[in-house]
Amino acid sequence: MYRYLVGALALAPLSPAFGQSADTPASGSTSDNAIVVSAARTQLPASALPLTVDVIDSEALERQVLISGSTVDAVSALLPSFSPTREKLSGAGESLRGRAPLYAINGIAQSTPVRDGSRDGYTIDPFFIDRVEVIYGSNALQGIGATGGVLNQVTVGAPSRDGLSMRTLLQLTFPNGFEGEGIGAKAGGLAGYRAGAFDATVGGTFEKRGAFFDGAGNRVGVDGTQGEIQDSDSWSVFGRFGYDLASGARLEVVANRFELKGNANYVQVAGNRATGVPSTSERGTTPGDPPSNTAELLSFSLTDPDLGGGTFALQGFYSRTDDVFGGGVFDTFQDPAIDPSGTLFDQSANRSRKLGGKVSYERAMPGFEDLVLIAGFDALFDRTAQRLAQTGRAWVPESDFRSLAPFLQGNLALADGLVRLAGGLRYENVQLKVDDFTTLASYGAVDVAGGSPSFEDLLLNGGVVVEPFDGLRAYGSYAEGFTIADVGRILRGITQTGVDIDDYLSLEPVISNNRELGLEWDRDGLKASASYFWSSSDFGSLLVLRNDVFEVERQPIQIEGFEASLAWQTPVPGLSLSGGYAALKGKTDGDDDGEVDEDLDGANISPDRVNLAADFSTGRFSARTQARFYLAREFNDASTATDFEGYTLLDAFLSYRADFGEISLAVQNLTDEFYISYDSDTVRVTDSSRFFSGRGRTFTVSLRSEF
Repeated sequence: MYRYLVGALALAPLSPAFGQSADTPASGSTSDNAIVVSAARTQLPASALPLTVDVIDSEALERQVLISGSTVDAVSALLPSFSPTREKLSGAGESLRGRAPLYAINGIAQSTPVRDGSRDGYTIDPFFIDRVEVIYGSNALQGIGATGGVLNQVTVGAPSRDGLSMRTLLQLTFPNGFEGEGIGAKAGGLAGYRAGAFDATVGGTFEKRGAFFDGAGNRVGVDGTQGEIQDSDSWSVFGRFGYDLASGARLEVVANRFELKGNANYVQVAGNRATGVPSTSERGTTPGDPPSNTAELLSFSLTDPDLGGGTFALQGFYSRTDDVFGGGVFDTFQDPAIDPSGTLFDQSANRSRKLGGKVSYERAMPGFEDLVLIAGFDALFDRTAQRLAQTGRAWVPESDFRSLAPFLQGNLALADGLVRLAGGLRYENVQLKVDDFTTLASYGAVDVAGGSPSFEDLLLNGGVVVEPFDGLRAYGSYAEGFTIADVGRILRGITQTGVDIDDYLSLEPVISNNRELGLEWDRDGLKASASYFWSSSDFGSLLVLRNDVFEVERQPIQIEGFEASLAWQTPVPGLSLSGGYAALKGKTDGDDDGEVDEDLDGANISPDRVNLAADFSTGRFSARTQARFYLAREFNDASTATDFEGYTLLDAFLSYRADFGEISLAVQNLTDEFYISYDSDTVRVTDSSRFFSGRGRTFTVSLRSEF
């Protein structure tokens, strides 16, 4: 409890002095209590749900993206419970409340459950995102994967008026020393057209990123295997087409293609952990195909807000991702039949194709309007394989994953809305199908008999909301989320002969639950919130070999945390102040001694954090300053090398709305702080090649225009 008291004391003096600005989310609240959070699968307002919810609106998102460059970094900067990002293309180890979040676009999951490529956060350009909805804690509202919560990216909506409208973006990014190789540029355009019942929105972006430099003025080391954001190009196209039917229903088609590809102009120079020297980069050519990420999405939806007195929603989608990783002359890739010299170069690539659909119907019960029921059904079909790009060999065999899930939710208002009871259940039926395959030569080139292992489970949630008077809300809830282990890693590593997948691989789900208590105040220009949660899972995600059968290791994990935020519209016109705090503690039983007493490492738990910000707006001018204090953390393992020293980052934003558009200047890491990224400081601490420093002071100037 010590760290929670420290956080409360840190914010206490700010009680009337700091709060959440209008464009900064406050945990459990939104800028309007009546706002509907589509990720919650209901038309009820967020205030009717026993959940901790944040909504990052378009203005806040635009500012944070200008400061940090991506949606993932923007979310991480604003939400204290989100871990520091790796500042790389891979998001492996990034967490929300100590567990993996589910990234979604318009409710469509971006994850690949069979073989996790950890590229979920880079599947759409933020220029096409209107807002980000964040639901905290384990839940199954969107299906598999949301053990830490849901990050739902809602794309830009339809034009509001007839005729043609345009929105454009031009921006330049400079490192602190204004080195030419570090300069980046971006251009984007979005056109909207409405003619009566028909509307269309189409756009495109292109971004070129330069090399990154740290606070000491050195190039940041490139991650040649997992992939980089620096020294890369990305482009994206987006389309949204809608038609409003006479009945009030709406048809929509949304299409998106995003590609980010490294330019491979640099190679890594390993650092030295013993002397505290991080890895850097030097000019050079990387062999093979540069690491890249390509994502395509096509969705169709039909929404009728008044079908039989209720709301009907139907969505179908198709998506495809292709993740290419960096290569090398690795032992795993060697095959004497191809290259007997043992110097065979190769690299891996994940390919995933998803086809799915969602249908739901929500309405108040006739004659008992205080009870709202939601019934629905989700289906997902995922085909994933991991190949070796240079030789065309299959590393993870093509695997078909199927999930069928009916669900039912209810929300009951009592005492004229003074109390609300909410709850529901979701029945998951999952199957994995793998055909016969042969492993790589390095695993013995063994023949493996395919199979179709499966599982089914009933996931529950429930809670209560109390609003004794306007402005005060208290809630308590319990929710279950689930995921499966990364079975692709197991399939590709089989070395025994005579294996049958049906008897070899367990798909038993990893069920995590989230119990939470929250209290919120939103009145008279002051917003405040506090929540305390407990999250546990009896079944860890580690697969272990027992009697020649891989099973899910029943390794308990326990996480608890405290979150608080304050937001105050000050008496000074245009000035708002904000503060946020999060403290997390996680334990596991890694040595299987029956005691949950080992700290989760830096790959699974984020540091405690304090966020402070001030926003000012008057006339055409607006400004924001923000600080992120990542607090030191010690782990109770044998090595002190995993301990995190902590660091502080300051950012600033200025803008002026001229007649021709908004001119902005954003500065990331205003003090040019030199720091080692959290992941590098706490994970794989004997590997000097993965000892990465963070990005130093960076300037971004932009012009946004609307016509």
